[in-house]
Amino acid sequence: MNMTRFFQTSPRIVMGPGCLSQIVSEVERLGGTRVMVITDPGLVQAGIVDQLETRLQEGKVAYARFDQVEPDPRLEIAAMATEKIKQEKTDLIIGIGGGSAIDIAKIASVLATNDGDLAGYFGIDLIPRPGLKTIIVPTTAGTGSEVTPIVILSDLEEKLKKGVVSSYLMPSVALLDAELTLGLPATVTAATGMDALIHAVEAFTSKNAYGMTDMLARQAIRLIIGNIRTAFANGADLPARSAMLQGSLLAGMAFANAGVTAVHAFAYPIGAEYHIPHGVANSIMLTPVMEFNMLGNLTKFAELADLFGEVTAGKTLREKAQAAVEALRTLSQDLQIPAHLSAFGVKEEDIPNLAEGVMKVTRLLANNPRTMTQADAEVIYRRML
Repeated sequence: MNMTRFFQTSPRIVMGPGCLSQIVSEVERLGGTRVMVITDPGLVQAGIVDQLETRLQEGKVAYARFDQVEPDPRLEIAAMATEKIKQEKTDLIIGIGGGSAIDIAKIASVLATNDGDLAGYFGIDLIPRPGLKTIIVPTTAGTGSEVTPIVILSDLEEKLKKGVVSSYLMPSVALLDAELTLGLPATVTAATGMDALIHAVEAFTSKNAYGMTDMLARQAIRLIIGNIRTAFANGADLPARSAMLQGSLLAGMAFANAGVTAVHAFAYPIGAEYHIPHGVANSIMLTPVMEFNMLGNLTKFAELADLFGEVTAGKTLREKAQAAVEALRTLSQDLQIPAHLSAFGVKEEDIPNLAEGVMKVTRLLANNPRTMTQADAEVIYRRML
């Protein structure tokens, strides 16, 4: 067995409330002279993009803006952003927003310097050359995409979310300012926070997990479990917001190297076809997939109960693992996350096609602690109708 491990993350991380004030010095450090700000209309309307652009103006940094990023962005959005980057002769990209804006910033950075068609880059290590330098500023504590070499885009033709994985997608700088997350609605806080927690849980239970990723996942779980309810109930609590952002970062580091598993494989088809927000789709599928998976590594799933703060004295490994599942079910209820797929229009007759979509996500199923068949996937989907 080859025991060689490779760990990668963003080479520079700037953290702390108010650290957006450092953006000009980070642009200058990277040698940027013509910046493209990539974001979405909601962030513009909320005034967060103004905060960034005011800093750039004060620092006399030339910039343009692409603000047409949509939730679960299509391939076409990446192409539009890339075209504007080329028109503006951009030499550095700032992606600010949630996972969608971040992923468009990352993929556009490499499309601007590579000649191939985007469709040819879906998969692992298929991008030939490095992209433009990127500074990523997350405004949700969720995706961890500021420290991952992964981009997820929606292929409407195949009704599936697809991934591009390449070390060239790793951001140059991750800048995490918790003050930018203070205005998040409770529903977004819940969905994105659960997404971050699921990243940590799946990285911890992945077949590819190892000592360093376990260390990161454990601490991410502690931070998120300890603060997500507070951030949801009192969005102005800056310590809770800061802890959530740090937890999301550590979870991103963990899954960037250990990988996520079948929960995400189940979320991709329903997210692409029914436009269920990614964190919600993950949350709905979390507990049934965990119950299926836990037999593949009872020791790890049992440890999750301890990390969640559950009382486990005198319990067997199987009972501890089940307690972890129940703890997550209760957490989703506390965060008022929808519990059933039928709320989004999913019907019994849709399940075979959805399960077929799960089986196409081989990149993630390869990490899963338990072998899964299409019949298994159909049973799991039916449980959540």
